[in-house]
Amino acid sequence: MNILVINGSPKGNNSITLQTLLFLEKAFTNHNFSFLNVGQKIRHYQKNFNEVEKEINKADIIIFAYPVYTFLVPYQLHRFIELLKEKNIDLSQKYATQVSTSKHFYDTTAHKFVEENCLDLNLKYIRGFSADMDDLLTQKGQEEAIAFFNYLIFSVQNNININSNSYNKEKNNINIYKRQVESSSVKDENKDVVIVTNCAKDDNNLRNMIEDFKAMFNYSTREINIREYKFHGGCMGCFGCAITGKCVYKDGFDEFLRIEIQKANAIIYAFTIENHYTHSSFKIYEDRQFCNGHRMVTEGMPVGYIVAGNYDKEYNLQTLIEAKCEVGGNFLTYVANDNKNNTLEELKKLSNTMNYAIINKCSRPKNFYGIGGMKIFRDLIYIMQGIMKADHKYYKKHNIYDFPQKQRGRMLQMKLAGYLMSIPSVQKKMRGKMNQYILMPYKKVIDKTYKKIN
Repeated sequence: MNILVINGSPKGNNSITLQTLLFLEKAFTNHNFSFLNVGQKIRHYQKNFNEVEKEINKADIIIFAYPVYTFLVPYQLHRFIELLKEKNIDLSQKYATQVSTSKHFYDTTAHKFVEENCLDLNLKYIRGFSADMDDLLTQKGQEEAIAFFNYLIFSVQNNININSNSYNKEKNNINIYKRQVESSSVKDENKDVVIVTNCAKDDNNLRNMIEDFKAMFNYSTREINIREYKFHGGCMGCFGCAITGKCVYKDGFDEFLRIEIQKANAIIYAFTIENHYTHSSFKIYEDRQFCNGHRMVTEGMPVGYIVAGNYDKEYNLQTLIEAKCEVGGNFLTYVANDNKNNTLEELKKLSNTMNYAIINKCSRPKNFYGIGGMKIFRDLIYIMQGIMKADHKYYKKHNIYDFPQKQRGRMLQMKLAGYLMSIPSVQKKMRGKMNQYILMPYKKVIDKTYKKIN
């Protein structure tokens, strides 16, 4: 079979992800592999997409290969998917899958993003392969890669796939929200609230939503349209910033980010849904924030969203928004969406909730998205502390290295409890009273609270 590898890594031939595909090419010489380094040459292919079309037309299977960047694919691959959709090429007879490498930090949302876009393109999608960056260096990792490819060929030969017939494609909201709120001349200037958007010039729907939010919100706001920022390019994954804290690009974005956005008291993100996320101009903004490494530099800041489009049906996008806030330690106030019956009421809910969060300095304990994500980061930074020095310093200062083996007292306590409970006489005495012993410290807290109030 003819297999086309769409290499979405900005590193091109130096991509770690690509090595898995090169390994498979060597292992399966009865198949023809071809490679397009779209991540490294995205500017070239924007002007010369006919070269891509020729390779796609020859392919039986298309494999999207990429490292996971900021919960999703790299900006460069995101942009390529936009271009591919714009061309309206008939891909209905072709199969597609994906191969990613990462430390498994939200590889699930990245894979779902690619899957959904493959189905939009009428590709016959087969579940992908998510590997650790170091997996190929082990015998087990090599065997898993071979097993994946064998399953891929089996699925193609037996026409086992997810196809667009069983999938609800993205539908854009054709209604245009009209402004309904007059701006108040009196605004509270004591807080700095920034609206970060990628609103296109002709996106009247989103523009009107943003303007009505500004008009009704108690605080004065600044707006930054990152679609207009002159980025020199997307994150290259070069790790230059891991040592110096400065990006190798000389477009000033790292300083702009830290001064104009991250010093604000609250952030509102505003975008229109496109291709199951938003326009790639937002992704380049997110990827370039890697100049902050893996540090939660906006922790404690309330965040809200204005989202135009069919948000209720975009489950992966909902996960992305919640997970980003959880990992970042941000209080997610509200996601105002125009797909509801009353857009104005949605904007009011966001305005009121954000106002409350700012005044009361709201926070909440992290859920699985935040705890799980941070444990992956914790282990990664601890191992790579020699390179990621700024991250390591931050993690030590903020007590993020909360390894369970440090809780020696707690472990000894549990061992003692386990030993005592193994004694028959103790078992007999505690029978039916276990919950009472467990709840004793909680009841003390409740009693203290009652005394304080009264």
